[in-house]
Amino acid sequence: MNNSGDRLKALLQECKLTPSDFAAQRNVSPQHINNWFKRGVPMARMDEIADLFCVHRRWLRCGEGPKHPDPILRPRATVPGQVRQASLLLAADGAQTRFSLHRLDAGLLKPVTAHQVLLPQQALDALGIAPRDVVCMAMPAHNMTPVIPRNALLAVDRSCTRVVEGETYALLHNGRLRIHQLSLGDRDVLSLHSHDRLNYPTERFSPAQRRAQDLYVFGWVFWYSHLRQQRPR
Repeated sequence: MNNSGDRLKALLQECKLTPSDFAAQRNVSPQHINNWFKRGVPMARMDEIADLFCVHRRWLRCGEGPKHPDPILRPRATVPGQVRQASLLLAADGAQTRFSLHRLDAGLLKPVTAHQVLLPQQALDALGIAPRDVVCMAMPAHNMTPVIPRNALLAVDRSCTRVVEGETYALLHNGRLRIHQLSLGDRDVLSLHSHDRLNYPTERFSPAQRRAQDLYVFGWVFWYSHLRQQRPR
């Protein structure tokens, strides 16, 4: 791929987004997107597009370095080469661990007994996640589209609440579930980022504001899954 426009085109294909749909989401004309494909992503939009697709700005701009941010946890392994990427492990045969889907009711987690989520135990072991720390929930809003649509299934590791920039977390905000990418700035200001930044601009909370609004990190979102709602027309 020769320029950032080629890499943007590949990212849209990975997310199954058409250029016209992407243009509408970014509030630009389809011709703008075609120009980006040919000439590259404008420098003024580079951070926005990199954040949107969870890729490194340097990779998007010039194709150098890793494509995606490092995972928040390193896989645990005792034998070299024993552990594979978690994304591959999710599709592997082997023992499955069953989790109940949960919902928030008056600020309390309650299981939805009719719904179960199966995750490969080998994948959990590779990520160093204990089943007792896993809570599965539904994506509560549209702010992370197109990457995580509303009602997508989420798996959250409650033991992992340390903020690593660019990672996705579940938060509780006055008893309400929220899903965002997070970053910590000067004076411990917590920034909440959405993939759909046009409709959901970044929010920032100082430590005092977080205490006053009962805002805290609930856990790290390590898995999500969803089915498309309709076939292409």
